[in-house]
Amino acid sequence: MSRRGLALPLNRARMTGVPRGMRDFAVDTSRGLAAAGVLLSAVVHLDLWQQGFRDIHTIGGLFLLNALGALAIGVALLVRRHWLPAVVAIGFGAATVVASWISVGYGLFGVIEIATGTPEFLAVLADCAALSFGLAAAALLWQALRERVA
Repeated sequence: MSRRGLALPLNRARMTGVPRGMRDFAVDTSRGLAAAGVLLSAVVHLDLWQQGFRDIHTIGGLFLLNALGALAIGVALLVRRHWLPAVVAIGFGAATVVASWISVGYGLFGVIEIATGTPEFLAVLADCAALSFGLAAAALLWQALRERVA
């Protein structure tokens, strides 16, 4: 029996009637916005690191690592038109938002952060953008990959 004979019709959702150029625009826009979120998070964390977080034992190193990792993820999102950098952006955004909530609510590595300033708000906003637009980019790129294979 062929592969098509085993496939369930429920999994065969196609974007019929949507021109390829429009799908490419949606993919590229979501990739760009996810990259903007990740790169903004990198800038905010590097700025906070320079303002004094570098003097905090464990948190300082994690802020620097966050900024460098975000830079790599943002560049990968812009350079590679593949679903994997988008999935990494989803994980980055989710992990950073969760770490921020834990730090503010309970403390992280002995540091309880007081989130009252603009940098903290921008960091959470950027990470939520990385998460949501990364999810959109990954879904669109995965769907495009499945359509090429089918």
